[in-house]
Amino acid sequence: MESWEFGRTLRRWRDRVAPETVGVPVGRRRRASGLRREELAGLAGISADYLTRLEQGRATAPSAQVVEALVRALRLSETERDLLYRLAGHAAPGRDVVLSRVTPSVQRLLDRLANTPVVVYDATWTLVLANAPYDALMGETSTWHGIERNAIWRNLLGPGTRIVHTAQEWADHEARLVADLRLTASRYPADRALRRLIGELADDSARFAELWDSNAPAPLANPSKRKVIDHPAVGRMTLDCDTLIVASDDLRIMVYTAEPGTEDAQRLALAIVLGTQTLID
Repeated sequence: MESWEFGRTLRRWRDRVAPETVGVPVGRRRRASGLRREELAGLAGISADYLTRLEQGRATAPSAQVVEALVRALRLSETERDLLYRLAGHAAPGRDVVLSRVTPSVQRLLDRLANTPVVVYDATWTLVLANAPYDALMGETSTWHGIERNAIWRNLLGPGTRIVHTAQEWADHEARLVADLRLTASRYPADRALRRLIGELADDSARFAELWDSNAPAPLANPSKRKVIDHPAVGRMTLDCDTLIVASDDLRIMVYTAEPGTEDAQRLALAIVLGTQTLID
């Protein structure tokens, strides 16, 4: 990897990003026209120390996941994204692998939902992006790494979520996730990371292996978009969960809202305030 050139390019692109375009508040006394290191690090979900070492050429092997996080945070174009991958020593993902990026147009949509809990998954149900209100509602996601970011792993093997399911709803939810992953595998047969994910899930979860080997389609009944969330600070609330599919990028965007004027809306607003204050502190 051309570590010096990678760091120089990263610094140049950081300096050109206007803070307000990526949701960073700007005070009256601010002197920097672009993003500060700690601001970019926060947006990308990495430590400021690691970003410093990357920019100075002292960290020489950023993972593809880190590169993609920097691409999202800097709002890079397709050409710039490919260049950053090459400078990091990686081949830019092609059309034969699952995309795990938020395009500028989708990011603009998410920016308009900055006060609403939103989470974005790729076609493998691996978390790509969660905003601060989502973390406030569902729990901190920035500490998740590797397979921990995969929703199928979290439901079958991990700690689960704050969503309350009946036994039948839980079984149907698992079956839908696995059936959707099977469709994804058929669309991206050359994706090695996807094959590794399927292998790990099959090795570690008998339930996954059973569902995968059955080749059963997803349950016919449509999943309810009404979700009961058990929040540790404000209690239970029932929210609407709408899943938007970005077909061109194979992304799933989940948006959580409550009917205005209801007790659920009040609890959601309180959960967001409490959670985002904690994140800021």
